[in-house]
Amino acid sequence: MPRPPPVARRESAMPKTQIESVLIQSYESSMSVGCYQYQDMESGSSASNYRLEGKVAIITGGASGIGEASVRLFVQNGASVVIADVQDEKGLELAKELCSDTVVYKRCDVTQESDVEALVDFAIKKWGKLDIMFNNAGILGKSLTKEVSTMDMDDFDHVMLVNTRGMVLGVKHASKAMLQTKTKGSIICTSSIASISGGLATTAYTISKHAVLGLIRAASSDLGRYGIRVNCISPAGVVTPLVVEFLQKVTSNPSLTPAQAQDACDETSCFVGHSLSALDIAHAALYLASDNAAFVSGLNLVVDGGFTASHQGFKK
Repeated sequence: MPRPPPVARRESAMPKTQIESVLIQSYESSMSVGCYQYQDMESGSSASNYRLEGKVAIITGGASGIGEASVRLFVQNGASVVIADVQDEKGLELAKELCSDTVVYKRCDVTQESDVEALVDFAIKKWGKLDIMFNNAGILGKSLTKEVSTMDMDDFDHVMLVNTRGMVLGVKHASKAMLQTKTKGSIICTSSIASISGGLATTAYTISKHAVLGLIRAASSDLGRYGIRVNCISPAGVVTPLVVEFLQKVTSNPSLTPAQAQDACDETSCFVGHSLSALDIAHAALYLASDNAAFVSGLNLVVDGGFTASHQGFKK
C-alpha cells in the first residue's frame, strides 16, 4: 500500500519562543493535575513515554512484589489497571495510594474460574475492552524438597492449582474477551528460570513453571491468527515478600531480612553491578504489553542476568 503524502506544515503566527513557553506551561500544568504524579520510578523525574496510553490492563497478584511494581509502572505509562489479588488490604491500599480513577482493586482467586471470569467481565464493563492480561499470581508452595521420591502430593496439587490452572484460566478468559471485542491484545504470564532448567527450585514449582511455558507456546500458536500475542517472563530470584518468607523457611531463620535475602540472591548471580528487582520484571512486562513488541509472541523472556546461560543449577 503506497504511503499517504506528507501533510504540509503550516507556519505559526506565534513566535517560536512564545510557542515553547506555552508548551512548557501546558506540560507542567498537566503533570500537576490529580493526586498521583506520573514520575519515573528510578530517577523521580516526571518524564514518561506513556507507552500504554489508552490501554486497559489486568494484573493478577497485583497487590505486592512484581505485580505491585507492574501496576505502578503501567499506570505511569498511561494504562487503566485492575489490581487483582486475594490480599484485599494491600490491594485497596495500593489503589488508594495511586489515587486515580484509572486504577481499581478487584478481589480474585485465580484458582476459581468464576472469579477469573468475573474479573475480566469487570474490566470490560468498566472500560469497554481488555488490552493486556498480566497473569502474575503464583506461589512457591510449602514443601522445600527438590526430591521427587519424597514429594508431598497435596502441596504439589496446590502449587499446580495456582501456578498452572490459574494461568490457564487467565489466558482462557482474557483471550475470550479479546476475541469478542476484536482486540489485538497482549497476554503475559510470569514464569521462572525454573521453566527452563531443573534443580533451581522445588520439584512442584519447577513442574508448574514448565507447564506455563507450554501454555504460552500453545496459546500463541492458536491466538496469533487473531492478532493476540502471548508471552511469558522468566525471572531469576526476585526479592519479594513471598521469596523472603520462603528463604526464611529454607534457612530456618525467621528473622531473615529483605536485605539479607537480596544478598543471598546476588551471591548466585553472574551479573555484577545490578541487583535484580521487581521493577526489572515490570519493565519486561511493560515491553511485552506495549506496541514495541507488536510482532513478539510465543517468547519466554528470560530476565536473569545470564544465569541460565552459564549455570545448570545451584550448588547444594
